[in-house]
Amino acid sequence: MVKVKDIINHLEQIAPLAYQESYDRAGILVGDASTTVTGVLICLDITEAVLHEAKAQNCNLVIAHHPIIFQPIKKLTGSNHVERCIIQAIRQDLAIYTIHTNLDNVVQGVNKHLAQQLALQHPGILLPKSSTLCKLTTFVPQSAIEQVLQALHQAGAGHIGDYTHCSFVSTGIGSFRPTAVASPYIGTPNKVEKVAEHRAEVIFPTHLAKPVIAALKQAHPYEEVAYYMQKLENSNPQVGAGMVGQLPQALTSEKFLGYLKTKMNLGCIRHSAPITRPIKKVAVCGGSGSFLLQEAMRQQADALITADIKYHDFFNAEGNILIADIGHYESEVATKNLIHDLLSEKFTSIVLLKCKTITNPVHYF
Repeated sequence: MVKVKDIINHLEQIAPLAYQESYDRAGILVGDASTTVTGVLICLDITEAVLHEAKAQNCNLVIAHHPIIFQPIKKLTGSNHVERCIIQAIRQDLAIYTIHTNLDNVVQGVNKHLAQQLALQHPGILLPKSSTLCKLTTFVPQSAIEQVLQALHQAGAGHIGDYTHCSFVSTGIGSFRPTAVASPYIGTPNKVEKVAEHRAEVIFPTHLAKPVIAALKQAHPYEEVAYYMQKLENSNPQVGAGMVGQLPQALTSEKFLGYLKTKMNLGCIRHSAPITRPIKKVAVCGGSGSFLLQEAMRQQADALITADIKYHDFFNAEGNILIADIGHYESEVATKNLIHDLLSEKFTSIVLLKCKTITNPVHYF
């Protein structure tokens, strides 16, 4: 039987909560993670209609991209749609889980999916995050180096871009004197010992520090394990905001807007003035991405596709880039397909449904 926590664990291996923005509220918001799943309804937004659909389809887990809870709730009286949704979920024994900016910020997440919708080639993170990596340095007797490295790799260390099992090993002499109460793996109490050791270094995501250190201590033969960790300022190419890639062929601004309209099934596009040069390099950001405009221009992108662009932000294009605001809902509604794909790869014995309720609060006349 699949539990809610099994699905959560799978999703958080792909998009760890540590990668959500500080303002976000991703994670389980309502319900008991130990509940057995009868079915999963995947949606963009939580609304009362969505919860009715979940109940009608016998789905007791609702997975949404947008959190229903952003501000602290001081009472539950049903005075607004947030309170009504929470009350309804509790009454109907529905669990609500949200996977928001953590899914935006991983390389295989929302923006990769958006780039694929537009057939962008060689997409990569537009604005990588820094300070998300650590380096572990430890000292291991030569006979135990392989077992220690294997344990560290299994715990998630040594993964750099498209490469796994990465490490650096150098050789030196370690010295120590066990005390009278020690039980040394090598050496004799009260006698200075010198041992040929390997210095092993591996990089790992900061949020994996506890399991990596636990794996080190379990695999290391020494009674007292010498190690230290360093936080790295390196940019992490696997984590960050937006993506940028290349169109299969260059297009004029007018043809590009038509291409965008077709690929994203749009009724209309708000955009800045067309630019004179062909559009080839395209930056994308699902949801509100105006904060990426300067970075997109710095990387000489010809267009930025996102949503929620303010009036005055369009002036900042200054003829150097085409800004296309396709709408928040429109830029992220396909996230339902992404989450469905991520789950269907792992869970084949439970019902996974994409919500049919249209939750877009914006209407066009």
